[in-house]
Amino acid sequence: MAATIKFCGGVGRVTGSMHLLTANGAKVLIDVGLFQGRRDDYYKINSEFPINPPDLDCCIISHAHIDHCGNFPTLVTKGFKNNAYLTPSTRDLCRYMLPDSGHIQEEDIKYVNKINRRRGRPPRNPLYTKQDALNALQYLKSLNYHKKLKVAPNVDLTFFDAGHILGSSIPTIDIPTKKGMMRIVYAVDLGRPNLPYLRDPEIPEDVNYLIIESTYGGRSHSGIETTEEKLLKVVNKTIDRGGKIIIPSFALERAQEILYFLARLLRQKRMRSIPIYLDSPLAVKVTNVFKDNWEYFDKETQELFRKGQSPLSHKNITYITDVGQSKGLHDQTGPMIIISASGTCENGRILHHLKNNIENPYNTIIVVGYMPEHTLGRKIVERHPMVNIFGRPYELKAEVVVMDSFSAHADKDDIVRYVKACGKRLKKVFLVHGEPEQSEKLRQKLASLNVRVSVPKRNEIVHLF
Repeated sequence: MAATIKFCGGVGRVTGSMHLLTANGAKVLIDVGLFQGRRDDYYKINSEFPINPPDLDCCIISHAHIDHCGNFPTLVTKGFKNNAYLTPSTRDLCRYMLPDSGHIQEEDIKYVNKINRRRGRPPRNPLYTKQDALNALQYLKSLNYHKKLKVAPNVDLTFFDAGHILGSSIPTIDIPTKKGMMRIVYAVDLGRPNLPYLRDPEIPEDVNYLIIESTYGGRSHSGIETTEEKLLKVVNKTIDRGGKIIIPSFALERAQEILYFLARLLRQKRMRSIPIYLDSPLAVKVTNVFKDNWEYFDKETQELFRKGQSPLSHKNITYITDVGQSKGLHDQTGPMIIISASGTCENGRILHHLKNNIENPYNTIIVVGYMPEHTLGRKIVERHPMVNIFGRPYELKAEVVVMDSFSAHADKDDIVRYVKACGKRLKKVFLVHGEPEQSEKLRQKLASLNVRVSVPKRNEIVHLF
């Protein structure tokens, strides 16, 4: 029995992961990620699927980041009515992430239609609504780590821990062939070893085909052990000049990681006592999911929870969901830290905090995550002298500090070690989830390992034997 994989999304870019596996008539979609980019491309790409959705046997969702799960409600609105398999923690997170995504789209389309009315253009509809997302939740079916399940004819699925975010998995698919069992491993996104509170990434045995990310395929992160010290140095420097620290953050994983470090610095009395605000309704909900799923963390973190010492809490930390409280931060003076979403600075409350603080040279913007091309976040990283916020230009006078060491993605060295550890049965590696330059650098790096490496193009179909 042969199988094919069609690389449909998250190819040549780091957003919109989606791949179609076909084996002996079974059709399985691996990840249903939301493509994020320019508005017209956003609606066109996210409205198309590589197969008629009702014809799918099932979906597999690797984790709860929107670029991996966020287009699942669209799939359901177009007729998919079978199971989507994911870990229990990912299911819990998706219960908040997907409806929030639908709400953002409804708000975005209101803005678009307001402009369209002025220009005499017809109104547009959101990709999906909050209610569409709520309706889609019924098709999410949890599968625990290390439990093998037949999810389609001649297709067995096992989840291993990816060590990337809470609940993240490495879907491992076994398909019988005339030559024996074929094993396909999907390590997109892959975490880093020794991240705070998360378990290290696992490596399945007997891997034949490996699909792996290349987000940082040409880059090395500084050690996670130096992250805390660098964060402390930046915070203290800003406190000395009386400024505010603004941290754009993804509501899922990055916000919790920052809270972890800040809370620890405060408990150890290494950081001066200043207020810290997590200003994001979604991030607050996600943080509560983290607290409820503490048994999936590493042993050290589990022990803290058993002692009633949540590593994500401190008396200086305030969770904000109320809009009035959020607006009140604009008038507050003195040093403080504001963590807010979205992580790419494209929507959400972070835009208001940037608008009110970006032109003050005493303030600091700490960038703690990957910023895709064409986003406001990328322009801040590149230190454009002027940036547009809500359609108006603002001078970028605040100090900008980029801290790649916060990344939960494996870097080039992590990926090379992972590929080496996959063993001698590995036939081919496919590099996805990376901008072309990063994928190509990683391909060259892996070329010396005596394994075939491919950087597939979008919609390319590969036959596996």
